[in-house]
Amino acid sequence: MTTREQWIAGARPKTLPAAIAPVLVGTSFAGYNATFLHTLLALIVALSLQVGVNYANDYSDGIKGTDADRVGPMRLVGSGAATPDAVKKAAFLSFFIASLAGLILASRTSWFLVALGALCILAAWTYTGGPKPYGYQALGEVSVFIFFGVVATVGTYYVQTESVSREVLLASFAMGALACAILVLNNLRDLEKDQLSQKKTLAVVMGDKETRNLYKWLMFFALVMSVALTFFSFYYLLALIALPLVSKSVRAVTSGASGTALIDLLAKTGRIQIIYAVALSFAAWLVAR
Repeated sequence: MTTREQWIAGARPKTLPAAIAPVLVGTSFAGYNATFLHTLLALIVALSLQVGVNYANDYSDGIKGTDADRVGPMRLVGSGAATPDAVKKAAFLSFFIASLAGLILASRTSWFLVALGALCILAAWTYTGGPKPYGYQALGEVSVFIFFGVVATVGTYYVQTESVSREVLLASFAMGALACAILVLNNLRDLEKDQLSQKKTLAVVMGDKETRNLYKWLMFFALVMSVALTFFSFYYLLALIALPLVSKSVRAVTSGASGTALIDLLAKTGRIQIIYAVALSFAAWLVAR
């Protein structure tokens, strides 16, 4: 029987900053228009989708046999800790929770969100599931940028204000880049195994060196977005507080970190995203005063 600890590990909690950060930023940019209920519902949607896609990925990769003998987080199906059917049900339960929270938000704002939510769930499932998973076609990073960057950040802002601003759009690009950086590291860690199992991630297509360079450019792109936001207020330069941590992680990755070192860098990149999001959110609060 699968233990609670195994289910928690299988949910891959180190990926959750990628879900929390855009909600924090979108809410902060909404300023005094933000409400606690809408923030809570947006957070439930984001976290449930993240956990759902993690379980769905575990299920799909597990039944395909691409999760055998991998380093990194718990693979419930690949390790035999849980049955494929149980993990699939866990993924669908997570999507169901996200759907319920999303329906409440849609009823209070715009029913257009129902269609957007359905698209998010479809993207989460077909990342590694279905007959032609796009995660096996080097498109995972594109999806993460769109859904865990632009959609999550702008969507949170929209449910608070029922509008979209140029500022939040720029902030969403930064969130997307940082979320992509996490996936890039994840795929870099799995590069050799993915090559053997013919799983065509972007890392497999680009190769080791260029994947490391991609991580570098994604991290610095996020910092550039905070500079671009100075067009609206110099307070946004506060996000550059993450620069020393970004530089340190980039040096480690581009210097050839591998194996367990990459696992540690994954966690650090998640923390960088949270630090960046908190700083950017504080700047947005100062702007809204």
